Amino acid sequence: LYNELTGSIPSELGRLWNLRTLYLGRNHLTSTIPTQLGMIQKLSSLSLQWNDLSGTIPDQHLKNLLTLRALQVEGNEKLIGKVERQ
Repeated sequence: LYNELTGSIPSELGRLWNLRTLYLGRNHLTSTIPTQLGMIQKLSSLSLQWNDLSGTIPDQHLKNLLTLRALQVEGNEKLIGKVERQ
């Protein structure tokens, strides 16, 4: 049903400037959320829930995504922080 992706989220995804939805939920992704995701200016939905992500949510980068309407990170027990909207 799901991709069962493993490893870390590639920072190169930040080069997909016109991407609107990124669904990587319910996989086996580890490591941190790359700050480069904050470069995807048209991103409206980012789903990273139910992986094994850790570290701090890169709020300084993600809060600049003015079109971001949905951010899903639940189920990542080692992930800390939140994104404050401006």
